[in-house]
Amino acid sequence: MDWGQIFVISITAMVGSTTIIYALAALGLNIQFGYTGLLNFGQAGFAAIGAYSVAVVTATLGQSLWLSIFIGLIGAVIFGLILGIPTLRLRADYLAIVTIAAAEVIRQTVRSVSLNEYFGGSDGITGKYAREFYSFNPFDQAISWGPIQFNSAQASWITVVGWVLIGLIVLLTWLLVRSPWGRVVKSIREDENASRSLGKNVYFYKMQALILGGVVGSLAGIYWAIDAQSVQPDNYSSRFTFFAYTILILGGAARVFGPVVGSIIFWFILVFIGESLTQLVATGIIPDTILRSDQIGQVRFMLVGLALMLLIVYRPQGIFGDKRELALDDR
Repeated sequence: MDWGQIFVISITAMVGSTTIIYALAALGLNIQFGYTGLLNFGQAGFAAIGAYSVAVVTATLGQSLWLSIFIGLIGAVIFGLILGIPTLRLRADYLAIVTIAAAEVIRQTVRSVSLNEYFGGSDGITGKYAREFYSFNPFDQAISWGPIQFNSAQASWITVVGWVLIGLIVLLTWLLVRSPWGRVVKSIREDENASRSLGKNVYFYKMQALILGGVVGSLAGIYWAIDAQSVQPDNYSSRFTFFAYTILILGGAARVFGPVVGSIIFWFILVFIGESLTQLVATGIIPDTILRSDQIGQVRFMLVGLALMLLIVYRPQGIFGDKRELALDDR
């Protein structure tokens, strides 16, 4: 077995575009759930709005990439208003039901055969519609830092931009949660009736948190569309949201860096287990009678899921979470 290759692939994956995408989605959920206590199960819907705004406006309508990004962010604000207006005055579980259903409505709409002309149906939209972004690429060739190795100059550029974007959102989150606004939303998470009795407009603050977290989630979809220059509707199924929640729980909700660290750890472990099992099967150390190569994908998720179950049992606040502030088994 080539352990060196396994570690190189795993370490590269933990800072790669997939890690960035899910870190952005989890950062949005951290604002909504971690700090405000909003159960948004439709983060995939916000991401889909961002991704399809980029693809449709640029590839289908032939407009500027920067206009498409602006439209994607505005679309996330409108989607947040549509979700929040009828639900945020009610119990938290109503928001959970509405958001997961709304995200699925968006996915089924964009994969509809009748709208194939605009959204590409189940095949999605593929094209070189991010040329404006990659025209700013300063790298002539792929870059590497130690064991981290990228395949192309394009991958190097999108990764650098992604981590800069994460840094800016982390800084914004850090400033918000230490401001009066942050103290109010955390008080709403703990006891919204007490916050309301002190004269705070709970509905208004919850709406702000829902929209802000949704806009960050839409950035995940925008980034994914620019990175892959392709969007497929099934990438934005409920699994996307569940992965983002897993990452948030792993790193620790209500921690500024929790979603970022959680995404890094999650994808490192997932890729490391997958690559290790692949080589163990290929070299015959694990015989086909025990594990076939086509079963590795499912088995690695089973092993990661088992580890997450143990984490919830023994450290429900996540690896870096603070049990005094937020513990999942107390909610």
